[in-house]
Order: sequence, then structure tokens, then C-alpha cells
Amino acid sequence: MSNLTATAPSETVVTPKAEKTHRELRAFNGLAHLALIFWALVTAGPLLWVVLASFKSNTEIFLGEPFALPSTFSLETYLSAWDQAHIGQYFLNSVLVVVISTAGTMLFGSMAAYVLARYSFFGNRFLYYLFVSGLAFPTFMALGPLFHILKNMGLLNSYLGLILVYIAYSLPFTVFFLAAFFKTLPHEIDEAATVDGASHTRKFFQIMMPMAKSGLVSITIFNIVGQWNQYLLPLVIMQGQGAEEKWVLTQGIANISTQAGYHAEWSTLFAALTLSILPMIVVYAIFQRQIQAGLTAGAVK
Repeated sequence: MSNLTATAPSETVVTPKAEKTHRELRAFNGLAHLALIFWALVTAGPLLWVVLASFKSNTEIFLGEPFALPSTFSLETYLSAWDQAHIGQYFLNSVLVVVISTAGTMLFGSMAAYVLARYSFFGNRFLYYLFVSGLAFPTFMALGPLFHILKNMGLLNSYLGLILVYIAYSLPFTVFFLAAFFKTLPHEIDEAATVDGASHTRKFFQIMMPMAKSGLVSITIFNIVGQWNQYLLPLVIMQGQGAEEKWVLTQGIANISTQAGYHAEWSTLFAALTLSILPMIVVYAIFQRQIQAGLTAGAVK
């Protein structure tokens, strides 16, 4: 009969150096959380003030407490902004332009990024850096030439001209982001599809695009937000006779402030601002996880 000796489980020994490191990490995490809370308050504070001001009268806005609740929560200011200030028409114009321009940007940008990331050919790097160089080109420097180009093409004061310009200015970042993302996708699946006889078009639309879904969703949201909030380009392009009917939302909101003078209905202006902000918040809230997944997936190979 053999003697069995029970050994006590070894206890983890915490050295003073490890304990000090743990305390430093906890302190750093605490400071990081405090910084995030402060940033959230700084960001959300003005948004909350705009929403509350949209329900108030001019007297309440200027003489009352900034974050005090309005006397009544009436949708009259929103109805006034939607109908009388024509924000409803401008809102629909923005939806039309942004939907078509974002779809065009993602189609052309993803195809260009896929070719530049997965195929080797003469001039590949030149074309890639040509696209990326657009990120360093300020928008206002091209307003003069852009105006004359669209005028000669007969595209001033037209949705087509605005959509084409939106696509052109969104392509550099789209190609830059997606090219890095497509490089992380495994080559084995691409090679297997080639062996099975899949064409280049089929590989892209049926294999690579579904695999790059998180990256495509992320850059789509960025393009939507950027084009939705654009003001300078529509201001230059959408002008001339009958241009007011084709204005986008940012132009309509600016028009409320500039034409009202000293008799501005500030609650109507803030209601219009709320209507412009709310869709972007909803879109980001719905696709928050996809955006975070897309931003992190491209960094891991």
C-alpha cells in the first residue's frame, strides 16, 4: 500500500512591484473614466440645450435658465419649421442626395479599393497615392474651379452635379480605409474561388464584399454623416434661379438664421437643428457595434 501525500495548492504570491503596478492601472482606469464622463457631458450638454430650446419661446431661451424645462412641450415649433420654414422639403432633398451619393461612393470606392489592395499591376501604388492625396486637399481651394467646371457642364443648381461632387470628395477616405481593410482578408478564400472558376466580378460581389461587411458599414456611416452635414459645397453648387427649392437641409437651416434678422424665431431654428441631428444619432445608435467592429478589424491581421 503506497503512501499518498496530499500537497496543498500553492498560493499566488503578490510581490510589492506587482501590487504597485495594479494600483497604477486602477488609477489610470479611473482617470480614463473621468475623462470620458467629462467629454460625454461636454458633447451632450449643447445637444440637450438645443433640444430643450426647440420647445421654448424666445423669452424662455434668453431670459430663463439654460437647462430649465420649457413651460409646455408643444410640437408647434417643429410643425412651423417643417412647413413654414420648408425644412420638410430641404430634409427630403438631403435624404435624396445623400442616399444616392453614398451608394455611388461605396460602389466605386469599394471596387477601386479592392483592385488596389488585391491586384498587382503597373501603376498600382501611383493610383493609390493619387486617391490618398485627396485627403490633404482642402475643399475651399477647389471651389472656384469646381464652380466653373459644373457651369460649363450645365450641372450647376442640379442634384446630379451635387451628387457627383459628393462622390468625388468622399472617394479618397473611402479608398484609403477599404484598401487597408481588403488587405486583411484571407487570400486562401480568394484562391479557392479562382480555382472553382469564379470571375473577378463574382469574387468581389459574392465573396469579398460579404467578408468585408463590418468595414463597409463603418465607412458608409462616416460618408453619410459627412455628406449630411456638408454646407460649403451645396452653397456653391445649388445657386441661381429656382435654387431655393433644391436646397439641402444645411442651407435651409442657415437661411432661417440669416433672413430673419432681429425677428428670428429661435425655437424654430433649434427645432430645425434637432431635426437635422436626430437622424444621425439614430443611425449611429443602430450601427454602433458594426462601426466599432469595422474600425478594429482592419487593425488586426
